[in-house]
Amino acid sequence: MARMAAQNRGKNKKALVETYGCQANVNDSQRLMGMLLEMGYTLTSEREEADVILFNTCAVRDGAEQRVFGNLGALKNIAEKRGTLIGVCGCMAQQSAVAQRIRTRYRFVDLVFGTHAQGKFPILLEEALTTKERVCDISENTEIAEGVPTYYGGGAKAFVSIMYGCDNFCSYCIVPYVRGRERSRREEDILAEICALTQSGVKEIMLLGQNVNSYGNDFGEKDAFSRLLRRVSEVEGLERIRFMSSHPKDLSFTLLETMAQYSNIPHQLHLPLQSGSNKVLKDMNRRYSRERYLEIVEYARSLMPDLALTTDIIVGFPTETEEDFLQTCDMLERIRCDSIFSFIYSPRQGTAAAKMENVSTKEEQAERFKRMLELQNTISLDINRSFVGKVQRVLTEGVSKTDAAMLTGRNEANKIVNFPGSEDLKDKFVDVKITRAQTWVLQGELI
Repeated sequence: MARMAAQNRGKNKKALVETYGCQANVNDSQRLMGMLLEMGYTLTSEREEADVILFNTCAVRDGAEQRVFGNLGALKNIAEKRGTLIGVCGCMAQQSAVAQRIRTRYRFVDLVFGTHAQGKFPILLEEALTTKERVCDISENTEIAEGVPTYYGGGAKAFVSIMYGCDNFCSYCIVPYVRGRERSRREEDILAEICALTQSGVKEIMLLGQNVNSYGNDFGEKDAFSRLLRRVSEVEGLERIRFMSSHPKDLSFTLLETMAQYSNIPHQLHLPLQSGSNKVLKDMNRRYSRERYLEIVEYARSLMPDLALTTDIIVGFPTETEEDFLQTCDMLERIRCDSIFSFIYSPRQGTAAAKMENVSTKEEQAERFKRMLELQNTISLDINRSFVGKVQRVLTEGVSKTDAAMLTGRNEANKIVNFPGSEDLKDKFVDVKITRAQTWVLQGELI
């Protein structure tokens, strides 16, 4: 009843959702925007004209949290001047200590709710608006809310979450504590969502999960993700299927064979390594070895010689020595990733690694980080140069953010490709001949 009462709450009002963090958070924000639209709100990108502002937050690194707090402080004047309702949700809000800090230090915040309460957002918002009291819900309900309206923005790409939570408990990671244990969605619900998206014009889907390779484990099913991927690939009108993230400990050769078999699954794999040292991998509780990782990459490239590989690396883990770091650099030279996502270790309160003693200084960690990026930049540029002269199938995303005279899109390998063209090519596949390679971007011309 409360949800129905909220349906006309936003008539003639505007709402803004700001997202911090990963693709899973982006997908969560799309659901929040879908619910706001259902309540009658119009979406805006301007804080000063919004009647409701939501910060959907990330807790993976300290920097993300500090950005949220910095931006949150800037909302006080807007809240007092316009009477704007301010809400904080997501991973940061799910932590009781952070939720308490927000309620104590940011008294203009009206609504705080965690990842598990997202499906109740219309009810929570209605309560905050009706009672004029501050509302907080960081309960740990793990039921998956299906049928939630979702706003995808009308483009050719969309995220689809296939599972929530994580059972891995890597020693550095806060995710299992803020998103709960693994819960897989039913195949039929996932397929119904994807079919609806393709009928609305979506051509590329990114399947999301903290560890997609363990999809279906809670159902007691083996290789469930490979089967799901095959069924998704057969959806009419779907031209590209990507997925992330894959955990090396659970990645099966069956999955790699599925990728090689279907033409609408790009030969592109994001496979987080985190460290090239077996000792550090053990301390991280990753439950695979560098040898196993190399075995996976070798088999993948035997099936897909053109495989584009990306990975995650943590520099400065508490137990990482110089020798451990050099082993990571050795792995990067061996596996030759197209690009990496790398960060200096950020301790998260409540994780096992936060209690470990550092064996390196911050200065040493920063110096290692710089050395590693220099190594990877050389590898990335070398790989990108191999694309020069080749024709690439690119899904156009629109005008480039760095050059208004160019369009931008991504090829099968998920690389950014910039090229001149008219804006009516947005959301269309085009053939582009690569004419120049940079470390992170390919330049080309339309065929």
